[in-house]
Amino acid sequence: MLHQAVVRSVGRAVNMGVVEFTGAHGEELGLHLQCPFRIVHDDRVLLGSHDMGYPQKGAGRDAFDTFSTMYDAGAEVLNDLLARAEPQVESVHLGKAGDLALSWGPGVRLEVFPDCSGQEEAWRVLVRGGAHYGYPPGIV
Repeated sequence: MLHQAVVRSVGRAVNMGVVEFTGAHGEELGLHLQCPFRIVHDDRVLLGSHDMGYPQKGAGRDAFDTFSTMYDAGAEVLNDLLARAEPQVESVHLGKAGDLALSWGPGVRLEVFPDCSGQEEAWRVLVRGGAHYGYPPGIV
């Protein structure tokens, strides 16, 4: 489903990471992340879920509520790059215990690592208005 999809944007809905794609047939796809994740270029973390907890310089105590966190600033920069490059997902890897990795070139990866032992949803891939898939199995 996500293989060869175009990566459109990175953002958040409250504290849930959101990555949006356009599928190979024009369908709108989403990846909702409720566990730790990061976007890496080569050996450098560009954006991480933990960045949502840090305000941008000069932002007040309400930085999270006003979308003024380091995550929001990083997502804005990344979205500018995505809009120009329109990268396609080159590989999708589902590992043990729900680990998920998506790569798009050159050298960019989204790494997702569930960290909850309970029956809480860690991530979900969805087709807008259609099927939903997620981890752990049976939750979605």
